[in-house]
Amino acid sequence: MVGSGVLIYLPMKYIAITIFLICYVFISYFMNRQKYKFVLLSLYLGVAVLFLTSTINFPQAVSCININVLGVFLGTMVLSSLFIHSGVPAYLASTLVDKSKNIGMAILLVCGLSGFISSFTENVATVLIVAPIALEIARAININPVSLLIGVSLSANLQGVATMIGDSPSIILAMQSGMNFNDFFWMKGHPGIFFAVELGALGALTVLWIIFKKHRQKPKKIEIIKPKTWIPALFMFLMVLSLVFSSFIKNRHPYSVAIICMSWAFLGLFWHELKHRESISLVKNLDWQTFFFLIGVFILVGSLIYNGVVNDIAKYISSISGKNAFFAYMLIVWISVLASAFVDNIPYTIAMIPVAKIVAGNLGMPMYPFLFGLLIGTCLGGNITPIGAACNMVTVGILRKQGFKVRFNEFVKMGLPFTVIAVLAGSLFVWFIWNRPFL
Repeated sequence: MVGSGVLIYLPMKYIAITIFLICYVFISYFMNRQKYKFVLLSLYLGVAVLFLTSTINFPQAVSCININVLGVFLGTMVLSSLFIHSGVPAYLASTLVDKSKNIGMAILLVCGLSGFISSFTENVATVLIVAPIALEIARAININPVSLLIGVSLSANLQGVATMIGDSPSIILAMQSGMNFNDFFWMKGHPGIFFAVELGALGALTVLWIIFKKHRQKPKKIEIIKPKTWIPALFMFLMVLSLVFSSFIKNRHPYSVAIICMSWAFLGLFWHELKHRESISLVKNLDWQTFFFLIGVFILVGSLIYNGVVNDIAKYISSISGKNAFFAYMLIVWISVLASAFVDNIPYTIAMIPVAKIVAGNLGMPMYPFLFGLLIGTCLGGNITPIGAACNMVTVGILRKQGFKVRFNEFVKMGLPFTVIAVLAGSLFVWFIWNRPFL
């Protein structure tokens, strides 16, 4: 019986691995070329093969789909769309430029604004908000806008890690690990990942300052873009406040986070329909492709979990690191950096979360520093190349439409030092604070 069980178990494991790798290759290939319909087609063809080969069954697939992740993602997308439509981000960016002493400072402030907005808004949306202001600055001082928009994209991708709702991997990590909004700031008596990201941001900002400090001329006057309304900004603030307060409620509903985000989204849409004649198209403006992409990836990675592949990977990392917890931690961080420089970080994050948990458990360590290290490596690694993060690819697309080409090595020249400094500072901070006694 045992031998028969092994013969049945091993092929399922190999099928799961093969389908995952094939899907990953096709997903990366089509995503790098911004052919998102083919990304979804490749993904769901893989899911169909999993069902047909009985590598995963329907109940198992449903159990792998994280409702909270989808609810937070969809609710945040709706409010982000209303936020962009309100004109508040453009107003903030134009005001910062107008108040700057020189062009170099204006560029740094716009990059800083990109990071701030990205802490609460999806990275791609942030780039779309800030890019027009950055292009206007470049025109005003007659410089090539490539390095400026790369700085905006790098900043957005960095700060998206700082809060629970800043980026898809952050949402996924929080929901898959039982974290709440506050845990990104203070976790079990230790400073959270927010402070690690901000420390990394200080180092990364130095890289941008070195690049842009040559622009010492006074900026020309630009038109201050007045916001249409502050209500969507208020809704976003109240959503964040609700998430904070909900974390103090004991025995709260398991889908409370999703319910909160969706409730504010529906309230925002209701307000918009009452007060505005122009309508926002949910089909056109919201990122439904990523929404359905998440569902497919949850199922794809679930097949690896149910067939023992994730456990095997964790055992291998534990075996090569021995009992050296620091080596295992840094191995997870830098493998994530290298992987995310070339492949999409959403499926990688979903696949590696259980690996990080198992490795930490095998070493008798708390899982949270390993999870935070994974998130830092996964999200910031995407800043190395123009194909490593969705917001980078969007930035390249914006520049292409403006008639500017972004060379691969030109992006790496900025992205690599930015990433290395940010990852080193952030990951070492996380390790240090979790290996020192705090309140």
